[in-house]
Amino acid sequence: MKTENQKKIKKSNGVSAGIIIFLCAIVAFCFFQFVCGNPANFDEKGHPINANVFGTLFQGGYVIPIVITLLLTVFVMSFERTIALSKANGKGNLVKFVAEAKGLLENGNINGARELCDKQKGSVANILRSALVRYDDIDGKNELSNDEKAGLVAKEIEDATTLELPVLEQNLSTIATISSLGTLFGLFGTVLGMIKSFGAMGQEGAPDSTALAIGISEALMNTAMGIGTGAVAIIAYGFYSGKVQNITNAVNEIGFTIGQTFTTRKNK
Repeated sequence: MKTENQKKIKKSNGVSAGIIIFLCAIVAFCFFQFVCGNPANFDEKGHPINANVFGTLFQGGYVIPIVITLLLTVFVMSFERTIALSKANGKGNLVKFVAEAKGLLENGNINGARELCDKQKGSVANILRSALVRYDDIDGKNELSNDEKAGLVAKEIEDATTLELPVLEQNLSTIATISSLGTLFGLFGTVLGMIKSFGAMGQEGAPDSTALAIGISEALMNTAMGIGTGAVAIIAYGFYSGKVQNITNAVNEIGFTIGQTFTTRKNK
């Protein structure tokens, strides 16, 4: 059964990836249709005026708003992860908190460690506090050996970590998926653009220069947007995965320390 402290650790699952993608899709298609497709961006022949960026983007075709949706999704999820992981780190510096907590535990100051957790808050502090609560519960049970008690504390840390990790890793799998999807959709748009270009060149007589230019523009814009979106997604995933790993390492370090402190204290 979950302890009362573990239940408190359970947080909101945050913003759903589906909602983020849906809202980004609305923004992306509206931007593509009404901003990029604004007639003011084009001349009488339908070419972008002075290489207008929006007009050039509009010539990329209807794969472009899909890629823009993916790009916006990465930005929004990155912002959401920044806030979530900032809360998970707690109010103070995480490295300093771990060092102070280890010092208090090594000195047997359990109450001091608990007060430090209350001040720090965040995922690591929540997990440590859960372990300290479990520590107090089994402290007076003489029928258990030192190793059994240390094992119960380790199990409490493991259970508390299991509750925290889904919150820390939320939306990271979506960002990882977009790192591939962005490139694939870019290539898909490139192929569509090249099909139009070759279609224009295959006409009898002189090639349709306008259709040829539009096809090439569509291919290049999709290539650029797709590669750019994939690159941004890869960078974001690597950055926030590293943040989560840092928190996990801190939990492991704290867990090892409290287990060692418990055994040492009991063997004195």
